[in-house]
Amino acid sequence: MGIVAGLDSSSGFTRIVVCDAETGAVLRQGYAPHPVEPKATEVDPQAWLLSLGEAASGGLLEGVQAIGVSAQQHGLVPLDRQGALVRPALVGNDKRAQVAAADLVEAFGGRQAWAEAVGCVPQAAQPVAKLRWLARTEPEAAARVAVVMQPHDWLVWQLLGRPVRRTTDRGAASGTGYWSAGTGAYRPDLVELALGHQAALPEVLGPAEAAGTTPEGLLISAGTGETMAAALGLGLGTGDAVVSLGASGSVMAVHHEALADPRGMITAFADAAGMHLPVVHTSNAVRALRGTAEMLGLDGGLEELSALALKSTPGASGLVLLPYLEGERTPQLPHTAGTLSGLRRESMKPEHLARAAFEGMLCSLADAMDVLRGRGVEVRRVFLLGAAAELPAVQAAAPAIFGAQVVVPQPADYAAVGAARQAAWALGVSRGALSPHEPPAWQGAAAQVFEPGEELAVGRAVRQQYGATREQLHPGAFSG
Repeated sequence: MGIVAGLDSSSGFTRIVVCDAETGAVLRQGYAPHPVEPKATEVDPQAWLLSLGEAASGGLLEGVQAIGVSAQQHGLVPLDRQGALVRPALVGNDKRAQVAAADLVEAFGGRQAWAEAVGCVPQAAQPVAKLRWLARTEPEAAARVAVVMQPHDWLVWQLLGRPVRRTTDRGAASGTGYWSAGTGAYRPDLVELALGHQAALPEVLGPAEAAGTTPEGLLISAGTGETMAAALGLGLGTGDAVVSLGASGSVMAVHHEALADPRGMITAFADAAGMHLPVVHTSNAVRALRGTAEMLGLDGGLEELSALALKSTPGASGLVLLPYLEGERTPQLPHTAGTLSGLRRESMKPEHLARAAFEGMLCSLADAMDVLRGRGVEVRRVFLLGAAAELPAVQAAAPAIFGAQVVVPQPADYAAVGAARQAAWALGVSRGALSPHEPPAWQGAAAQVFEPGEELAVGRAVRQQYGATREQLHPGAFSG
């Protein structure tokens, strides 16, 4: 069927993979950093184009017939009526809109009203909160905003030569705070509530639709956000969940319907394949491990902490760490602190603290997974992502604590691969070779697989010990 490319414009770099459209085999790769400060909260989008051009240099895209675009989520690209930038784009790590998000929650009638309207409660990162912040702090700039886009939308628009038609996909749209994955429609009233006036929004394309064709004849697929592209690149299906181990954590799973959660713990994302990706976030994951390693004075960092933890036994001799070091989102305990419980003379050893850190992190994420399971989400297989997924202590404890098969994929550019798979899908549909209801069957990610086996009962005991401690210190945290 030819070759296709997937382009992932992350927060700090652009990665491009060129793949065989039929098998998904990666043929060529390109990379370039973005010419921006690493922690910049405002970016001139031209930096994304410069990075893209550098990553695609040397004939990387020669022979490519279609391109898919994945990009960082929660960015806001505000344009005027002529399509010119009103101000630099606001990107996902900009936390200045926290007050604006809380203001929106109150203005619309509370968390439940938002959850029912668009499947999520406004957070600082979301475009809807950024629009409110812009209207409150830069009213002159806000008044000029006529078109609102996200990074992936803007990049697709640029690749197509800035046509009159502007597009997005349901995956990226579901992260805005003004599009509902449940109804598949925008809520223009929420844009007006945030910005103070209406603004044009991109047309939401279906998973296999093409956004258009470049002047050179390249087909450009709908594109999507990084989370959705990575899910497509991993080949996730019903029964699959992804646990992301960053400083903070998240659990998402493929589901057949959008989930509105009146408590606001579930964010109802859509995926890039016509299904849904409900997500539950935790404020603390690997930061709990790093903090423990520092407290124990381990020069070897997480690897040494992992080796130390394996000298202990499941349950850490009764030691329990509730890893709510930065407050917590799941459960909603924003002003709490972490707690170390179960100190006895025999448990006051470095290896037990190390083990408690790993078990605390994994139990906290298992609590988040239970929020999804409690709403009928099936979890048979758990994909572990992030550098910490390679740690032996994580791999030893995770299957029993999650109560499921654990898959640790080989490190790869899954968002770029997912974008390429989407491009192959749109290309195949345009030629009548593929169904618009099923993406191409590419080979799954190479991975290590870990089964819970006979350790399931041990995992349940560890979770029971953790849950009893959480309930004693924060009674009803998950029942409110």
